Amino acid sequence: MEKRYEVFCLADEHFYETPDRLFGAGDGMPRHYEPARRPAPDGWRRHLSGDWLHLSPVDGSAPAQGWKVHVSACLDNAGTTAGVVWDYCVSHRIPFKFVPGPHHLFLRNSKYAGRGGSGKFATLYPRDEEQLHSVLRELGDLLDGEPGPYILTDLRWRRGPLYVRYGGFVQRFCPGADGRLVPAVEDGSGRLVPDRRDPVFHVPEWVVLPAFLEPELAARNATTLSGLPYRIERALHFSNGGGVYAGHDLRTGEKVVLKEARPHAGLAADGADAVTRLERERAALERLSGSGVAPEVRDWFLLGDHRFLVMEHLEGNTLNSSFGRRHPLLVADPGPGVLADYTAWALRVHRSVEEAVATLHARGVVFNDLHLFNILIGPDGESVRLIDFEAAAHVDEGRRQVVAHPGFLAPADRHGFAIDRYALACLRIALFLPLTTLFAVDRGKAAHLADAAAGEFPVPRAFLTDAVDEITGTPRSPRTGAPRSDRRGGERHLPVEPGDWPRSRASMYRAIVASATPERDDRLFPGDVDQFKDGGGTGLAHGAAGVLYALAETGCPRHEPGEEWLLRQTAAPAPGTPLGLFDGLLGTAWVLARLGHTGHALKLTERVLGERWQRLGPDLYEGLAGVALALDGLSRATGEAALHDSALEAVQLLADRAERLPEGAGPLGAAPAGGNAAGRGPRRAGLLYGSSGPALCFLRLYERTGAPALLELAARHLRADLAHCATDRSGALAVDEGRRSMPYLGQGSVGIAMVLDDYLARHDDQVFARARSAILPAATSRFYAQSGLFGGRAGMVLHLARTTTPEADPRRLADQLSLLSWHAVPWHGHLAFAGDQVMRLSMDLATGTAGCLLAIGAALDERPACFPFLAPLRRPQSRSPHRGAETEDPLAPAASVRISPAHRTDGNPEGRRRGEARTDAATSRKDAP
Repeated sequence: MEKRYEVFCLADEHFYETPDRLFGAGDGMPRHYEPARRPAPDGWRRHLSGDWLHLSPVDGSAPAQGWKVHVSACLDNAGTTAGVVWDYCVSHRIPFKFVPGPHHLFLRNSKYAGRGGSGKFATLYPRDEEQLHSVLRELGDLLDGEPGPYILTDLRWRRGPLYVRYGGFVQRFCPGADGRLVPAVEDGSGRLVPDRRDPVFHVPEWVVLPAFLEPELAARNATTLSGLPYRIERALHFSNGGGVYAGHDLRTGEKVVLKEARPHAGLAADGADAVTRLERERAALERLSGSGVAPEVRDWFLLGDHRFLVMEHLEGNTLNSSFGRRHPLLVADPGPGVLADYTAWALRVHRSVEEAVATLHARGVVFNDLHLFNILIGPDGESVRLIDFEAAAHVDEGRRQVVAHPGFLAPADRHGFAIDRYALACLRIALFLPLTTLFAVDRGKAAHLADAAAGEFPVPRAFLTDAVDEITGTPRSPRTGAPRSDRRGGERHLPVEPGDWPRSRASMYRAIVASATPERDDRLFPGDVDQFKDGGGTGLAHGAAGVLYALAETGCPRHEPGEEWLLRQTAAPAPGTPLGLFDGLLGTAWVLARLGHTGHALKLTERVLGERWQRLGPDLYEGLAGVALALDGLSRATGEAALHDSALEAVQLLADRAERLPEGAGPLGAAPAGGNAAGRGPRRAGLLYGSSGPALCFLRLYERTGAPALLELAARHLRADLAHCATDRSGALAVDEGRRSMPYLGQGSVGIAMVLDDYLARHDDQVFARARSAILPAATSRFYAQSGLFGGRAGMVLHLARTTTPEADPRRLADQLSLLSWHAVPWHGHLAFAGDQVMRLSMDLATGTAGCLLAIGAALDERPACFPFLAPLRRPQSRSPHRGAETEDPLAPAASVRISPAHRTDGNPEGRRRGEARTDAATSRKDAP
């Protein structure tokens, strides 16, 4: 689970939402500090950007980069600190910015906030080192003694709340190590390089540390573990509150765990910082001493400002890890014996967890944070201990949950021991289908998942029924203990099954349209948290362009308010808006051209071509491969030959970079294995960020130009991606990322296989054919954690719907279509799907309902929908049992739209309909999606 998602769950119970929409009257906090309500001083300008309020002199000028000063503050002194910073900077005409209100500051310092931005309340931009020194001395004296979180990226000035770091003053970007755009500064030669914001202070190699900062660096380096009786060997975990480390007690040789807490940082929902929570953990562990269910306390000490709790090291693995290795649904056909053995193990483990929790309750302790990661399974594979007690409390304290896993977070009506009983009920279902994060969106989903689990495993029905009753709060008879009312069957949970096309199309369309918020400027359709980055919710992956593309591709009615919103929002894109195919302006322009808005699309494209797009990385998502495909597609859509020339320029840049790709033999004879470890080839693999994206680009341009060199370049890039693949425990070929295997469309082997399909349609290659067959099982597992197109089951549906792999079995496609229902939730009575991390619903193309709509349309529609630049290679092998050609289209009364010559041109002058035979690769509808 990615912790960054949790903060986007605070403001809305159904969708990921920018957290500033959570705040309002009645929560006891002012919306803005008094200085943030002041008008700009005469001769100054002010503007809001994200969670910063910027102020700068109108006639002033600042360097593009240099030494900046950060001011740290706590919730209770930030308003006063803001006033001091305002008065000082205005009187000295120093540009500055600060966090305008306590809610935003709380989020910056919360437990799972990014460590790189933690503690930063205000930023000052001195014009040179002389002014930097003055600021540190003068403002440092004014704020002396004010507390604040330690800023990990910076060097602290003396013992006060001021910190310094060398970095950018203005927004500039360059490709990072993985090719994605990151904030940039100029190095000594004038070249843009990443502006590092790691949670550790460093000085760029071309920069000299000012002499007045040398004592501060020496003081910082003097704080070490030397002299303590512990040797730290490795970090186990980091959060904004501190780290957890494995080590040894040098006096006894005993293995220990050291848990660190940073003061004023890692705030929980009740405002408690990491130190307060560590004190609570120590108290709970001491209360449980000798119980055998929790680690014993060994030590408690202070180092610098940081608190450390030393605990007994417990052998074993977390339940999440143990269960991940054992779970039988990670293959297509687990045998009945395997399912029975796993079920028996899961029931024994759950019983042991119940016993451990009962021991806690007998000593008056409420765990408050029971979940798969806080349960340790011993070396015997079944014994249980509990870890991470920072949320624990004595039952008499009546403390609510303040940090809890979203899949086990109890409703507000549960108190005391009932909080742990709720988590135990969730664990009953999670051991079989770990999708309990959906309960935060719809607790009725518990019955649906219980029915699904009972259909997969030989688990006693009462075991699951009791869990559903606990989760949903079903009243029980005081006499018999039985539920007072019958529970609706989970099989009736959804308004329509995903495979019931075209009724499922109609339901998904209505859910998407009902979710639209055209009155907002930051997004139109709710989607992944990434839509709140630069780009304003307009892009192809997470924004409005992708949703409108999916609607058009699947024959849904045209959503004109959405098109008007997208045109309005892209009329004057903000500086720093990404440029690429899936993340930025070119993808939006490509979709708008396909929807008939050619003039607007050309203006957006002109804007992109005026930027330094040649410096982008090579990938499909935001780099040159996507740029080339979008420009070539726009050239065909608009007849602008110059755009094709620019596409060829991007292709040439990609070809030049191909010289750095590896050669030789690796898995299946494809390429050298271990490209990541050896530093050869791309750092990431797959369709969106690896070499398969450029391979797709070379294939499409090969079809346009017929140049044989492009076909060879495609093969070379596919070999490079296959070098990053290995056989996983299910027997499938997947991208090997070291700590995990990735089968998915976006960053996994299935995306590679989709490009292999296209390559093999044009050129025989036995190595590639074997690789494609070896990848096929990766798309047929019974369980995937997410439903999305880029990183979940919908991507598997799309691949199975279009692949020409000889071993592909139509039944596998039908299975995946049916199993999509596990991830679905009714929203306003319509079919919707959970986004990434499965904590909220999403409507976007990459992670949500629009992507599922596109994948199902690729499998079931009479004219199969297609992924951008990956048109169908053949018709679906079979039809869903729910689907029939005679089924009336529920959307038929409305005016339906397809991406067709009636409202767009796409390089298909003959105006062929999708589904007609392909003749010429350069003009066919199937090759110009």
